[in-house]
Amino acid sequence: MTKRKLIVALLFTTAFVACEKVPITGRKQLSLIPESDMINMSLTSYTDFLTKNPAAAATDADAKLVKKVGANIQKAVEIFFKEKALSSRLDGYKWEYNLVKDPTVNAWCMPGGKVVVYSGLLPVTQSESALACVMGHEIAHAVARHGNERMSQGLVIQAGGAALSTALSQKPQLTQDIFNQSYGITSQLGMLKYSRTHESEADKLGLVFMALAGYNPNDAVGFWERMAKSGGNKPPEILSTHPSDETRINDIKAFLPEALKYYKK
Repeated sequence: MTKRKLIVALLFTTAFVACEKVPITGRKQLSLIPESDMINMSLTSYTDFLTKNPAAAATDADAKLVKKVGANIQKAVEIFFKEKALSSRLDGYKWEYNLVKDPTVNAWCMPGGKVVVYSGLLPVTQSESALACVMGHEIAHAVARHGNERMSQGLVIQAGGAALSTALSQKPQLTQDIFNQSYGITSQLGMLKYSRTHESEADKLGLVFMALAGYNPNDAVGFWERMAKSGGNKPPEILSTHPSDETRINDIKAFLPEALKYYKK
């Protein structure tokens, strides 16, 4: 059997024995790794990142805004998952929100609720509501376990389907690289951070979360239109796998009636 056929076979086999469903969309996803292990790995990577990229002071006005919006989205997420009887998906979460002074137009959230917003994003968000759109989107990636799915795929492709414990003991650097890449911290393996399917799901969940948090989901349209213009010929990192084009904005507009059901002024 060729390597390509072996990888395909592994993907099909694992898909049948390690599936979960994404909230709202109901899509089945590959999940080979216990979320507790993902959270432990994320804490290491998060700590390393902040060591090299210190968070802005707690007294910084923009940092205060990031923490305020993060807390509001967190409450919305917890309400949503409680109503859906899915609170267990948040087990082990210890939420934290930090702003780093970096001109990159980017933000991310790791398993366990570790959120980082880059200062370069703020000139594009321009408002608290738009920031909520971004943070809701990034938090959606984490709670929908998109990183787990990406890393599971990476273990199948890069580590031959080895269990995480085996991969860690035999190929620790490769395993850490797969994790870091899955969350966009590095791009050493050349794999996409998230697929377009993941981005679409995060858009929908993010709209619901911002609405539940008291932010008008209609404001997401203006934000993504600004994002589409902010990268010139090269899209910002946050859009690297799903350019903010007409299709994305139209999809968001189409989902707005559903998101608005959760919005109370």
